[in-house]
Amino acid sequence: MNWDRVQGNWKQLKGKVQEQWGKLTDDDFDQIEGRREQLVGRLQERYGIAKDEAERQVDSWTSTYH
Repeated sequence: MNWDRVQGNWKQLKGKVQEQWGKLTDDDFDQIEGRREQLVGRLQERYGIAKDEAERQVDSWTSTYH
């Protein structure tokens, strides 16, 4: 699935994102609003990981939801 589809279906996919990254809060989801860079930034903050690792995780997750 490309990120445009994720963004377009954000409300429906939030639960799947929460399953993958349980440390994200409702406030995080409100801030992210389907934007990839915001998700990457929140993952960096919540999980203490580097940007490239957060991007890898997002890309991996995105590829599993065709």
